[in-house]
Amino acid sequence: MVEISLPRMEGSSERYRLAPSSPFPRAAKANGIRTVYAAAHVVADPLRLVDPWREPAVDWDATLAFRRHLWGLGFKIAEAMDTSQRGMGLDWQNAAELITRVLAEAKATPGADLACGAGTDQLAPQDARSLDDVIRAYEEQIGHIEEHGGKIILMASRALCRVAKGPEDYLAVYGRLIRQCSGKVILHWLGEMFDPALAGYWGSRDFEPSMETVLTLIGEHADKIDGIKISLLDAGKEITMRRRLPAGVVMYTGDDFNYAELIGGDDQGFSHGLLGIFDPIAPAAAAAFARLEAGDRAGFHAILDPTVALSRRLFEAPTQHYKCGVVFLAWLNGFQSHFRMVGGAESARGILHYADLFRLADQSGLLIDPELAARRMTHLCAVNGVA
Repeated sequence: MVEISLPRMEGSSERYRLAPSSPFPRAAKANGIRTVYAAAHVVADPLRLVDPWREPAVDWDATLAFRRHLWGLGFKIAEAMDTSQRGMGLDWQNAAELITRVLAEAKATPGADLACGAGTDQLAPQDARSLDDVIRAYEEQIGHIEEHGGKIILMASRALCRVAKGPEDYLAVYGRLIRQCSGKVILHWLGEMFDPALAGYWGSRDFEPSMETVLTLIGEHADKIDGIKISLLDAGKEITMRRRLPAGVVMYTGDDFNYAELIGGDDQGFSHGLLGIFDPIAPAAAAAFARLEAGDRAGFHAILDPTVALSRRLFEAPTQHYKCGVVFLAWLNGFQSHFRMVGGAESARGILHYADLFRLADQSGLLIDPELAARRMTHLCAVNGVA
């Protein structure tokens, strides 16, 4: 058995014994009962001589390899979303290259599917003077994605949140964009816990009026909307809205606190998934979906429920730094050779947080090679002054 010394909250340390290696398969077919997108991270290139605060350096080979890993487990990919550090280290220029490269990779990979995030992050919010400025920024990104054959996820816009005067402005901007898109789009309602700059999105700081605005938008354009992802970390709000969606428009949960119960569903329905947590837990989630498809609801929950404690710790406040844990777990499992992020973002969480993620990942059966994971965690502890 593999053991490691880990720090504890009160300042002491413990000898922690790891479980055996992950029992989950490294390849799986797509399930037939839920549509699931994994929002994927990017792998930084630590050997590029750049200013890490100003110029993102991406390891494209490792980034593409990780997407093949997700496709091989039956997931669709939500590309260039907030999990890839959009607006927090990855600028539009690099996001555009990411989209181009991954769409090309998908064409060469049987069964690969993805949708790409279109936002306005090339437009600094303070530079937005009008709704037309916001629309032009969205149109540039939509045009790039569609030029390369991609499907659109309409991301929330900090610039729109800054210049919009009320719900009618959101309806006007989104309506115009949806009509222009060549295919169906996925809407994305990202809560302020993920991005504080989005407080008051949809024209209100309260859920009920915001939901009514979004439902009005969906009702007016239902034939052009595949679904909506909401990331509010509140199962009750998601279920309330899910039950009011028109036929043909699906709910994609973005709730990284309650995804197991929301995807499992109840007698009145269920959510599909578009989640950042699917990036690190993909093998377990794929195994859980196989059980659900086989009619084994108990087996589904037996696999997926233990990962929720990990996800809640990973996405704890300040939630926008959850990407640190996603990349940390990818490093532990050997999907990248280092624990560095674009913009040096790994420094946003501390060693006690990472130690807890290590324990919870192990307890969820997610560590592929316990010896490798323990060796890497030992090095991280040493760098952080933990003997």
